Amino acid sequence: MKRVLLLTILTAVSACADIDHSSWDGLLKRYLNQQHLVDYAAWKSGGLVELDDYLARLAAAWPQDLSPGARKAALLNAYNALTIRWILTNYPLASIWRTRHPFTEARQRIDNRAVSLDAIETELRNMGDPRIHAALVCAGRSCPPLRREAYIADKLDSQLDANVTEWLAMPDRNQFVPEKNRASISMIFKWYKGDFEKNGGTVQAFLAKYAPPAQFLLTRKATLKYEPYHWGLNDTSDLGKDYSSAKFYWDALRNK
Repeated sequence: MKRVLLLTILTAVSACADIDHSSWDGLLKRYLNQQHLVDYAAWKSGGLVELDDYLARLAAAWPQDLSPGARKAALLNAYNALTIRWILTNYPLASIWRTRHPFTEARQRIDNRAVSLDAIETELRNMGDPRIHAALVCAGRSCPPLRREAYIADKLDSQLDANVTEWLAMPDRNQFVPEKNRASISMIFKWYKGDFEKNGGTVQAFLAKYAPPAQFLLTRKATLKYEPYHWGLNDTSDLGKDYSSAKFYWDALRNK
């Protein structure tokens, strides 16, 4: 009887294995505005210790029995939190591209290993869920909206669906013109086209599913245009607003 009880307790504990993201949730609510822009100045002056405590938790070994959903949520939170920490380390600046090798250098730690932001993104992409592209925010003004709450396993599907829907409804990132059979969409759909085409999918089918005005894209007459990507910092101030494409190309070349 005792053995059965012990096994029951261990099974329950195993099923609940997760990482505590509550402090990250609180930071997002404190330092993001309703337009999903980040108050980096306030965060740097008053929220670094709490952020670093959370990142220390992510840097330690993760529970081996994390569910796929819990791991996906943790990776999404890690990417966004580490990106913000990198910006805060270098703030003030006009763009993440003003830093050295922002995405490719393995300067971060998660799950007891050194990783780059690109490595975290690759692990998420390999999970086969293209909705992650609506949740990863690389500190640019053209990025999808940074969610004002932490991702958690129990709500992850609804959170990702909501992120995609809100992102596609933002006219400065995606526009759908049914009467002209034309859409102007984020460059993300071009860069990661293959992710949306896995398992027989298409970019058009993804857009039609999550953006009601986009049903016309399933017709042969529909055309897609990709909008230039604004890499200026997603700051609540005007910092980064004037970061031009020419400045991005120069910084990207310097980072090679």
